[in-house]
Amino acid sequence: MTEETVRTVNLEELTPRQIVDRLDAYIIGQHNAKKAVAIALRNRTRRLKLPEDIREEIAPKNILMIGPTGVGKTEIARRLAKLCGAPFLKVEATKYTEVGYVGRDVESMIRDLAAVSYNMVKAEMQEQLRASAEKKVEESLLDLLLPGSGREEKKTSGDVFKSEISLNSSDSESIRNEGEYHESAEKELQGGEMYSTREKFRIMLREGKLENRSVEVTIHHSNRIPAMEIFAGGNMEDLEAGMQNITAMLTGGSRSKRRQVTVAEARKILLEEHLDRMIDPDKVSDIARERAEQSGIIFIDEIDKIAVRGERGGQDVSREGVQRDILPIVEGSNVNTKFGVIDTTHILFIAAGAFNLSKPSDLIPELQGRFPLRVELDSLNAEDFKRILLEPKNALTKQYMELLRTENVVIKFSEDAIDRMSFLAADVNSRAENIGARRLHTIIETVLEDLSYEADAHAGETVEITCSYVDLRLKDIVQDQDLSRYIL
Repeated sequence: MTEETVRTVNLEELTPRQIVDRLDAYIIGQHNAKKAVAIALRNRTRRLKLPEDIREEIAPKNILMIGPTGVGKTEIARRLAKLCGAPFLKVEATKYTEVGYVGRDVESMIRDLAAVSYNMVKAEMQEQLRASAEKKVEESLLDLLLPGSGREEKKTSGDVFKSEISLNSSDSESIRNEGEYHESAEKELQGGEMYSTREKFRIMLREGKLENRSVEVTIHHSNRIPAMEIFAGGNMEDLEAGMQNITAMLTGGSRSKRRQVTVAEARKILLEEHLDRMIDPDKVSDIARERAEQSGIIFIDEIDKIAVRGERGGQDVSREGVQRDILPIVEGSNVNTKFGVIDTTHILFIAAGAFNLSKPSDLIPELQGRFPLRVELDSLNAEDFKRILLEPKNALTKQYMELLRTENVVIKFSEDAIDRMSFLAADVNSRAENIGARRLHTIIETVLEDLSYEADAHAGETVEITCSYVDLRLKDIVQDQDLSRYIL
C-alpha cells in the first residue's frame, strides 16, 4: 500500500479563494490572515508537484499572526488543519524551557507532531481495511456463539450440498440447493445441521437480534512497537515509555484476560484487535514520517510571551534561550522521534501572539527572519460581534438553541437582542480587558443562565430573547463597572 492510496487529502482541488471561502463559514472577518494562510497552504501542494531537485530547495514561508486575543488566530489555524487533513499540532510557547531547565524541550513538539501523523495514517489504513476486518469479526462472533461450528463448516464446505438459510416470521429454517428446497436435507448430515445453525445465527447476527447476548472474549493487550520506537532519542519525558516498551518485548509483548461482555461490546473489541493485527506498524511509521515532513503544520501560540523586552536578565534569559532552541527547529534540523528521524526543513510553522506587552522586534533577529510573512488581525467591533452571533455554522446562538431544544424548550433571539449583546460585548471590551469574541460566551451564558437552570419547568414553551430580556439580566452588572469587570 503506497502513501498515495492511504492519503485522503483533497487539498489539491481547493484554490486559495476556495480555502478562504471555507474559512469564512466559521470565522468572521480577518481576510488578510485567511488569504496569507490560504496561499501558504496552496504552496504546499504546488511544491509536491515539482521535480525532486527543485522541491527540496523550496522552504515553506512561515507566518507570524499578530492581534489581540479572541480575534480568530487560533481558530484560523484549527480550521485550516481540519480543512487540509495534514498532520497539525497546536502548542503553547510558554510550556517550553531552555535546554538544561526542568520542563519540556522544544524538540518535543516535533515528536508530538510525529505521533499525530502516525495516528492519522493508522486511522486511514484501518478505515480502508474495515470491511475486511468486519467479515473476520463476524466469523469470530459466530465461533463464540457456536463453539465448534467453524470446524464443522470446513467439513461440509467441499460437499455438493451447499445450504442457504433464511428466516421467516415464525423463525423456521428453509434450505435451498441450487433453487430447489429440500426439507429433509438438514437431517442427512450432522455437519450440514451445524452449518445450517451457523448460517441461521449469521442472519440473526446481521439483523441485530443477538446484540444483548453475553459471550466470553479474550482481550489481548498487544504491545506491537515500531522498531525505532524502542531506542528513540528523546529527553527524560520519554525514558519511562521507552523502558515500558523494552519490558513489554522481554515479557512476550502481549497480555490477555477474559471478559464476559455483550455481543455488541465484543464486536468493538474484536474489530479493534483484527485491525491492529492487519496493520504493519513499521509501514505506518514510514508513511507518517514522510507526511509529517512534507505536510506537517505546527501552530505556536503565545509566542509573544517568550519575547525579550528591554534589558535582558533573570527570566528574560530563559525566554531568549527558548527562542534560540526553537530557531534550529524552524530553520530545519533532524529530530529523533519514536517513529524515526524527522527532518523539519519543510514543516510549516504558524506563530501567533497578541504582542500587547511586547512587539515582534523583541524576538531575536534570527527567529524574526524565519517568519517572513507578517499578518495583523483586526480588533472586533459591535458589528463583527453581531455577525459572529448569527453567521458562522457554529454560531453561539445556534449552539444554545440546540442545547435547550433537548429539553423541549424553543428559544428565539430577536434582532434587537442580538444588537444589544453585540454592543455590550464591545463596550465591556473597551472598558476592561479586550478578550475579543470570547466576551460573547460570557454574555450569552449570563443571559441564559436562569433559563438553562429552569429548563425543565419551561418544557414545551417557546421563549423569545428580546432586548428587554437581555437588559433585565445584565442591568445591574453593566451599570456597576467594577462588577462587570469581574463577571463579564
